[in-house]
Amino acid sequence: MSEPRVRADFSPRTMIALVLVGVFAFAGFTVLSVYAPELRGGEDGEAHALSKSAVGFAGAVTLLQALGTPVVVSRTPLHSLADSAGLRVISPGVMPDRDEMAAYRGDGPLLIILPKWNVTPDETHLGWVKKLGVITPDAAAAPIRAQDHAIRLAQRPGVSRPALRGAGGPFGPGVFLPLDAVDHLQTLAGEGWRPALTDEQGGMVLASWGRSQMYVLSDPDLLNTQGLKGLNTARAGLAILDGLRGDRGVAFDVTLNGFKRARDPLRLLFEPPLLGGFLCVLAAAALMGVHAAVRFGPVVREGRAFALGKRALIDNSAALIRAAHKEPELVGAYVSLVEARTAKLLGERETDPAARAERLVRLERQRRPAESLETLKTAASAAKTRGDALALALRLFKWRSDMSHDRR
Repeated sequence: MSEPRVRADFSPRTMIALVLVGVFAFAGFTVLSVYAPELRGGEDGEAHALSKSAVGFAGAVTLLQALGTPVVVSRTPLHSLADSAGLRVISPGVMPDRDEMAAYRGDGPLLIILPKWNVTPDETHLGWVKKLGVITPDAAAAPIRAQDHAIRLAQRPGVSRPALRGAGGPFGPGVFLPLDAVDHLQTLAGEGWRPALTDEQGGMVLASWGRSQMYVLSDPDLLNTQGLKGLNTARAGLAILDGLRGDRGVAFDVTLNGFKRARDPLRLLFEPPLLGGFLCVLAAAALMGVHAAVRFGPVVREGRAFALGKRALIDNSAALIRAAHKEPELVGAYVSLVEARTAKLLGERETDPAARAERLVRLERQRRPAESLETLKTAASAAKTRGDALALALRLFKWRSDMSHDRR
């Protein structure tokens, strides 16, 4: 009675599929983890250039692109003019990092847009927000105070339709920019600030710090989406950007809003020039895995250090003969052994060597082998090397096959 066949829990095909799925899933997770900051969009609705909400500045980016102005959204810090050849625009929040804000220098055109609105995400529309009201002037001034500059902000109550006038810098006294309705117009004041644009009440809306090229826009509604919906405000916002950038482009820096490109050493493996070498390493690992799966079969169990039985005795004796180079001296005995085994195979019971040889000669006349046994005995006496012995063994095998008609 045969033993019942044991069924494996998983087939080899299933296990290979699981391994491949695991490898690809881990690779995808690694790549997504490395590039997570770049894959993040502006759906949080905050005030930055990736946000399409009412307080975001994605509309300004789209408008500049439509007008043919070179514009980029940078995920790397643009601390100085060397980092960007054009106007740098940042929109920090109410809790900026002091060290990061201090790194932005006014040795090139820099526009800082101050915050004003307190918002919460709209659950019914991804990327939209709901207004909770304006933040306090003290909180709105936090980005500038992080740079150790004195500043005071004021917010005009209610909705008004102010007009901006040029007061210095790139905006001369003849500049007049009417605005659409603005809710709680925010202006700035303080020692060391030089006005560039003021409202009809003399409050500074755009001002520079001393003689540097660092400008502060006190009210973000001149450039955010809700402000650009009005034609007059859109014209005023474009005039501000055009006046500050000159004939150069505009770069919106979103690193202060949580979209900074991380410096990850693992990222170097996925980008040139290391990408080619990394792909070669992966290909080599895959080929090694395939080779290991195809080359090796079941695990070979470790045997005894000293084998037992006739097979081990024969192997050891053959190894000794081979080591002593005694093969040619044993050719004659091997011929006699083959002669006796062939005669027994053919049914001969004769034990006398002479009578047995005579009987085989008669059978050779009937079966006509390629060579006679006498010829092989003569060749055996002439064998001198291991090669001669091997060649004679092959001839003996052919003679035995011809005599027994066994072609295996």
